[in-house]
Amino acid sequence: MENLHTHFMTERGLVRAVDGVSFTLKQGVTLGLVGESGCGKTILSRTLMGLLPPSARISAQARILFNGRDLRGLGEKQLRAIRGREVAMIFQDPMTSLNPVMKVGAQISETLVYHLGMTKAEAHARGVELLRAVGIATPERRIEQYPHQLSGGIRQRVAIAIALACEPKLLIADEPTTALDVTVQSGILDLLREQQRERNMSMILITHDLGVVAGRTDEIAVMYAGKMVERASTKALFGNTRMPYTRALMESIPQLDYPTHTRLKTISGQPPNLIYPPPGCRFAPRCSRAEARCREDEPALDSDGAADHTFACWRPVGTPVVETAA
Repeated sequence: MENLHTHFMTERGLVRAVDGVSFTLKQGVTLGLVGESGCGKTILSRTLMGLLPPSARISAQARILFNGRDLRGLGEKQLRAIRGREVAMIFQDPMTSLNPVMKVGAQISETLVYHLGMTKAEAHARGVELLRAVGIATPERRIEQYPHQLSGGIRQRVAIAIALACEPKLLIADEPTTALDVTVQSGILDLLREQQRERNMSMILITHDLGVVAGRTDEIAVMYAGKMVERASTKALFGNTRMPYTRALMESIPQLDYPTHTRLKTISGQPPNLIYPPPGCRFAPRCSRAEARCREDEPALDSDGAADHTFACWRPVGTPVVETAA
């Protein structure tokens, strides 16, 4: 993805939801895309999938290359041949992404018949295998049920089975554990990691929780206010965090060894208005390390030596703060 800008025209003005994002993802690698709500994570993934509303505007210079093909130049029919077959997506809420009036089996069979040309009988048998592969007990019974007859955890496993049906090369999981119990969340995330390794897929795991991606990703990219502000291997990012926003996200995670009634750390202030973003670094108004330059000049995503660790900050963690910092 090169120089992606995804904007929306509204009555109040132009919303810069994704504002100049570039990254490369290699085969078999899991990338964790992290940031608070509204930072542009989901819009970035929907841009990649070509699932944007008519009000969206993508920059003319942007390129989205998948196996050498520029997805920006493909028509809707060509994109439909790729969605589900080569690139698949798991959405946040399976209760809304699954069709409530179709049985689970019909929803799995649909993609197998469309993309792989299977007969209905072959697709049904393959659907049972897929449900068993994602850890659903008695798949022969579950495949005949409707989504409302299933628990949230099983619905999400069904959504994963549908996404994996055609063995895509890239899987995008958009906050796949939203509204699930903690124990169910762990099972879903372990299942995704297991399937990704077995199939050697690339995967983008979208979340607002750094704890989720800590042990389940190879690389992490942090987004803030439509921009990518830090990118590194998971080990490097946790071992040598440079962007103050990333550090603030880490410090806000509750720890099991905290004494009772320990006050949790928060990030003061509010995210910027994406119609009228502030000059300079967009995190500067909330950053304890900000200085005059941070409020005037926008930092580029760059490295200070480590080729696999880039960040956008004038005063990164680990450097002294000048006396005039506010």
